[in-house]
Amino acid sequence: MTPPTLYLFGSAAPPLFDVAKVIEAAQADGWDVCLGLTPTAARWLHESLDGLAVLTGHPVRSDYKFPGEADVWPGADAILFAPATFNSLNAWALGLTHDFVIGVVAEAIGKGIPTVTMPCMNAAYARHRQLERSIAELREQGVTVLYGDGGFVPGPAGSGEPVGYPWDAALAAVRQWPDRPA
Repeated sequence: MTPPTLYLFGSAAPPLFDVAKVIEAAQADGWDVCLGLTPTAARWLHESLDGLAVLTGHPVRSDYKFPGEADVWPGADAILFAPATFNSLNAWALGLTHDFVIGVVAEAIGKGIPTVTMPCMNAAYARHRQLERSIAELREQGVTVLYGDGGFVPGPAGSGEPVGYPWDAALAAVRQWPDRPA
């Protein structure tokens, strides 16, 4: 039997550098993982992309395919978008699909693909009132947003890398789906 496919997406935030460990944890849970990155995230990991492709068994994607071109990934059974930056969350909630990752997660809402996201931003961004609007919009459309208690809690602006990004909470949310691997 073919394992279910998890699209693991990330934007450019410091927890992205832990993505290999997250891939391995998801694979240990029985997922076939495909890694997608925003363009900036792909630049951050450019030296690791070949190794991440070997780890997942799929090319790492950060661009849309050309019309008529065959897709190099199997279809998604679920999506985990973490870390998701302030920019990515707002673009997604507003339907601004200029990046491959944002386009896929926006379309996933219409396709009914179970999707979890966990933000990563500092408290200054979190005070911008568009963030709460975007989180509410995504939740209203069925996206599980792990923000606040039990998810990501922003630290002060200028404090550097977030301490203890809760990857375990994100993976636990994925494990709760009825169609998850056994």
